[in-house]
Amino acid sequence: MIEFLNLKNATSPLRQELIEACTRVIDSGRFISGNELKSFEEAFAVFCGTKYAVGVGNGLDALTLVLRAWKEQGKLQSGDEVIIPANTYIASMLAITENNLVIKIVEPNPETFNISPLEIKKAITKKTKAIIPVHLYGQLAPMTEIMAIAKEYQLLVLEDAAQSHGSALAGKMAGGFGDAAAFSFYPSKNLGALGDAGAVTTNDQSLYELLLSLRNYGSREKYQHDYQGVNSRLDEIQAAILQVKMKYFKEDLEARRKAAMFYLSRIKNPKIQLPVYTDHESHSWHLFVIRSNERDALKKYLEDNGIETQIHYPKAAHEQKAYHGYDLGTFPVAEKLQSEILSLPLSSYISGEDLQKICNVLNRF
Repeated sequence: MIEFLNLKNATSPLRQELIEACTRVIDSGRFISGNELKSFEEAFAVFCGTKYAVGVGNGLDALTLVLRAWKEQGKLQSGDEVIIPANTYIASMLAITENNLVIKIVEPNPETFNISPLEIKKAITKKTKAIIPVHLYGQLAPMTEIMAIAKEYQLLVLEDAAQSHGSALAGKMAGGFGDAAAFSFYPSKNLGALGDAGAVTTNDQSLYELLLSLRNYGSREKYQHDYQGVNSRLDEIQAAILQVKMKYFKEDLEARRKAAMFYLSRIKNPKIQLPVYTDHESHSWHLFVIRSNERDALKKYLEDNGIETQIHYPKAAHEQKAYHGYDLGTFPVAEKLQSEILSLPLSSYISGEDLQKICNVLNRF
């Protein structure tokens, strides 16, 4: 069986370094808000080309806390609309409703799967105050156009960069386009921790300082609480682990891109639509997602031939039970995508033999 993803294979080459990193933290006796976190935040900010990075508990908290901070700053208020794409993980929506803001969903570009600037412009009202473009599957959303729209209508931009570590446009990295960006380091991400972890990047010093408080019970000084904050701190062990993983990230990213190019050059079946990407630099290939009108039959065929696949995502977020009763609208483009998309195995360690087998099986379907 060719597994969709095997995290043991991803971490085993780094086993000794990871043990040494964890041992360093254990021996230090400092497990929260220490030097490992500070070092990782500084390194990740440099990687993303931003002035600041704030480590938090997970990617959802990264999104939620930025919106919360903007409310504290008076840039948002309850009832303001936030535009998001229809095909996204539910975290994009949870962050909005957690802050008593209003979800405004727009259709994606059916070829790239990312949010459509044309649809964004159609959706803007007097109550619209922010956009959350999602760099879905690792491909940058059309940020040049989105930032131009944001400037024209004076909207805040929060990049959902949970899947796009390393994606860039003309040398500018994901996480450096908007007013802020939210990252996830969930273990399956291109840059993954060995547990939950996340971060916010920004060039805004006041936002940075506010986030430092909000993630720590609303406090920058012990027992002095200026805000009604939360407990969402990236712990020292995960920060140390991420520093090890970052050393090899560029090498891993190039391996993923090479594997994606293998698929793109060798899958040749009129029943299968390959992903469309703008350029090599803008896609970090967190996922390799194909489309087929016979998706379910194709998925079973691959499984019968020893190839594990997944669906990201089988049901659109606005159709989830959690949001029944919300008047979110219908989105036929996104809903059609949910019935056609299929994610193939892709990783930095997948072998050429496995890639060739997958292509051969797909071409026989």
